[in-house]
Amino acid sequence: MPTIKAINHVAVVVDDMEKSLSFWRDALGIELHELRDVPAEKSQVAFLPLAGAEVELVMPTTDDSGIAKYLAKRGPGMHHLCLEVDDIEGMMKELKAKDIRLINEEPRTAADGKKYAFVHPESTGGVLVELYQL
Repeated sequence: MPTIKAINHVAVVVDDMEKSLSFWRDALGIELHELRDVPAEKSQVAFLPLAGAEVELVMPTTDDSGIAKYLAKRGPGMHHLCLEVDDIEGMMKELKAKDIRLINEEPRTAADGKKYAFVHPESTGGVLVELYQL
C-alpha cells in the first residue's frame, strides 16, 4: 500500500519574484537555496528550504502558462500543497479506485528525475495537491 512520507513543499504563486524574495528571504531570513527557470512549466521557481520542507515561490515566465492563467484568475497566493509519497503510481491507482479526480492520468517526470502528479481541488476540499516521488 502506498504511503505519504512527508509534506515536501508549499508552493506560492507570485507576480514579482524579487518583491516576494524581499519578504521570504530578506524579512523572514529563509535562505534562498536555488532560483531556477523551469521551461517545461513556463515558470521560474525559487526554492527556500525550511525544517525538512520547502517554500517554493512560482512565477510564470509566459502569459499562456497554467501558472499565468491561475495568477490572472486568482491573484498571488498559495497554489498547492505537495505531499511526498513512496509509490506515486500506486497512490494514483488507489485514489482513482476511490473516485478521486486527478489532473494528471500518469505521473510527469521533472528534469531532475522526480515524478509528480496533481490531484484536482474538487476532490480535496478546494486545495490543489501535488503528489511527489523522489
